[in-house]
Amino acid sequence: MSDSGRIFDELLVLSVQSGDRKALERLAARWQPRLLRSARRFTGDEEMAWDAVQDSWLGIARGISRLRDPAKFPGWAFAILRRRCAERVNARAAHRSRSDALDERNEPAANARGEDRAAIAQAFARLPEEQRVAATLFFVEHLKLDEIAVATDAPLGTVKSRIFAARKSLKEALGA
Repeated sequence: MSDSGRIFDELLVLSVQSGDRKALERLAARWQPRLLRSARRFTGDEEMAWDAVQDSWLGIARGISRLRDPAKFPGWAFAILRRRCAERVNARAAHRSRSDALDERNEPAANARGEDRAAIAQAFARLPEEQRVAATLFFVEHLKLDEIAVATDAPLGTVKSRIFAARKSLKEALGA
């Protein structure tokens, strides 16, 4: 995201914190596509991704007044999203183990086009969860390393290691 886009987001956050409901709507309009794209990658399920994003917006709206530094919004918002996605994935896994009814659906990403996109999506899906989250936030959402550290609640060095390992795995999987 450009510096002007980041500054605009910071101004929107400040406006939301001042009680401007329209600013929250604008912030949501700007961030909804990014959060949804990441949620799809985190969960691997379209419906679950939509639910996680909607639930994340409830958390964002409730907690944004406590965000001290508006520049930290990207990492903070993705941290909320990551937790909501993890809750849903864990709940689905628990339900599957209780019901012992495994659903082997593996739907491709809704916006995937062509063999290259499918290969990239499959390569991302094969990554361990921590690497997939870090790589999605870095390569797809273009977050800074310190923002990823906030979003994943991991030390900066760990984030760097995860991205390095993910990059290596993705290169191998894609034959690059």
